[in-house]
Amino acid sequence: MDTLIALFTLTVLEIVLGIDNIIFISIVSNKLPEKQRAKARNIGLILALVFRVAMLFAITWIMGLKDSLINFDLLSITVDLSGRDIILLIGGLFLIAKSTSEIHHKMDKEENLVQKEKVVATIGKTILQIVALDIVFSFDSILTAVGLTQQIEIMITAVIISMGIMMLFAGKISKFINDRPTLQILALSFLILIGFMLLLESFHFEVPKGYIYFAVVYALIVEIINMRVRKKKAKN
Repeated sequence: MDTLIALFTLTVLEIVLGIDNIIFISIVSNKLPEKQRAKARNIGLILALVFRVAMLFAITWIMGLKDSLINFDLLSITVDLSGRDIILLIGGLFLIAKSTSEIHHKMDKEENLVQKEKVVATIGKTILQIVALDIVFSFDSILTAVGLTQQIEIMITAVIISMGIMMLFAGKISKFINDRPTLQILALSFLILIGFMLLLESFHFEVPKGYIYFAVVYALIVEIINMRVRKKKAKN
């Protein structure tokens, strides 16, 4: 019974921690031709699953990444960075830069620039971005798993189930976001927030994720209300 409870709890947490990953996947895959989107999402998630399971088997090495690698003083503040911190720092900077660039292209009304961006997007580049960012997000996932159970079989099962659910709903979420421009901007803003949170975590400023998710859910509810109001006005 305890095993089932641990498996269920860990699976739910893996899904919650994967929300930001699904949003990023939806944004980058929507730049591909429609026929390639599902393929890119599935290949990216399968490769991400393989990397995540491999990281679980290397859990001792992962925990070792918390050891200090770089230590320096900045504005009278001692900065102490471990391997994990450096990965989070790079991931946060990438997420902020990528999301800001996407917002720029979404807001740009010149068709030639939009078309150029679609040409640049390739399935290989998209899959690489999905896998790279999932590795960054995997650290939260693995550390959460270690905190809940020491049985690697339960960890791997929870990861496989959560990835399966992500693959099942990623397409629907991607289409839902892609059909609603205001939701795209909201999703990209959320990713910037996540990137900033990763930056803070890399410098050991812990931000309770509950605050982040509450803000996102609140903004999403407001946007859904706005969508219903706009739809009602359009009918009238």
